[in-house]
Amino acid sequence: MATVDLVMPKMGESIMEATILKWHKQPGDPVKMDETVLDIATDKVDSEVPSTAEGVIAELLFGVNDVVPIGSVIARIRTGAEEASAPAPQAVQEIASEDVYSGEDEEAAAAVPYVPAAVTTAALAAGNANRFYSPLVLNIAAQEGVSMSDLERIPGTGSEGRVTKKDILQYVQQKKDGKPATQPAPAQQTGPAQQPARHPQPAVIMEQKPKAEEQGLQRTQYNGNVEIVEMDRMRRLIADHMVRSKHTSPHVTSFTEADVTNMVQWREKVKKEFDRREGTKLTFTPLFIEAIVRCIKKFPLINSSLDGNNIVVKKDINIGMATALPSGNLIVPVIRNADQLNLVGLAKQVNNLADAARNNKLKPEDIADGTFTMTNVGTFGSLMGTPIINQPQVAILAVGAIKKRPVVLETPHGDSIAIRHMMYLSMSYDHRIVDGSLGATFLTQVGKELENFNPAREW
Repeated sequence: MATVDLVMPKMGESIMEATILKWHKQPGDPVKMDETVLDIATDKVDSEVPSTAEGVIAELLFGVNDVVPIGSVIARIRTGAEEASAPAPQAVQEIASEDVYSGEDEEAAAAVPYVPAAVTTAALAAGNANRFYSPLVLNIAAQEGVSMSDLERIPGTGSEGRVTKKDILQYVQQKKDGKPATQPAPAQQTGPAQQPARHPQPAVIMEQKPKAEEQGLQRTQYNGNVEIVEMDRMRRLIADHMVRSKHTSPHVTSFTEADVTNMVQWREKVKKEFDRREGTKLTFTPLFIEAIVRCIKKFPLINSSLDGNNIVVKKDINIGMATALPSGNLIVPVIRNADQLNLVGLAKQVNNLADAARNNKLKPEDIADGTFTMTNVGTFGSLMGTPIINQPQVAILAVGAIKKRPVVLETPHGDSIAIRHMMYLSMSYDHRIVDGSLGATFLTQVGKELENFNPAREW
């Protein structure tokens, strides 16, 4: 018999912990591959964790309502020896591309529980999201005590920079010989695959809980006619996320305004026909995202993150859009590769993700890997806002309510006053990477894109 570890999966960028809501299995219960073992929740989304092996639940390491760091072992599954050592189909091609880990190495690898490809992908999302590690490499790393952060720094000589058996064994031997660990080449530190350094570990949040409890004990000291409402789980997690963002990034906010009369009138003219032909509603959000994407292409540094002393410029443009939930909390689903979608594609993505958010049907991948966030504070009637950066991104743009105002227009025949549809835009950005010149220029350019909207365009 062998034991397979069930690991708390990564649920999205910047999420470093999850809360256990419910165990569907207890010690001694049989479990099948991909069968749901437990439900978990983060400040972003609730999700189910499936089994990574077929067997019997041997041990549950955490209880309901426990907050567990990403990558921690949460349960152990007892399987047959052959099942535990057999590679999953997803990993066959990767193992075949490396030298076989045989002899003494094979015996050492057998002593470490096999890690299926699904667990591999989830565990690595906190680091390098697109860098694949074969189960063989992960088993060697576990046997030799190589941490995930050390593994991410090993330069890979395999296909697309993957770490091979030879690479990790060489790294292990260098450590044993007391030689400096090999650092990755600069070329391997760039591109969309790289993710920023992790944010403060969950232990920091866990250490703050006694303080919160102490504050709870002081509730009886309030005077007057008051009502004490305890924050729900999601609101507490959002609060921690916002505080970490402020502690991580020095926030600067710039403002501008835009005359969006042409855009408003065009949408009013075509929205019924758009709905009839395309089967989805045309809101302002996809039009805003269109303008943002065009400006990101002109100023790619806005679409980046910070990894130590390295600026990681993302080639993929994945736009997060803050969406209100019926509970009053906010969630940020992500439109992936927004630069590759036309207006119809953007409209369908926006509406589908918004509906999924409101009906609590978002999947973990729907809120992961965002590179820039937009929030529409105008939906709630606000003229402008100073949004907090969604880590590990470096900027977030807020659009305010569109209001009719008298505006001075310059014409060839002189100035005149006209009633125009005006909107304020604001953007908070990380001053470690984005200085005032870049931040203000980018924001102004987004405003100009909206002002220069072509009223004769086709969608």
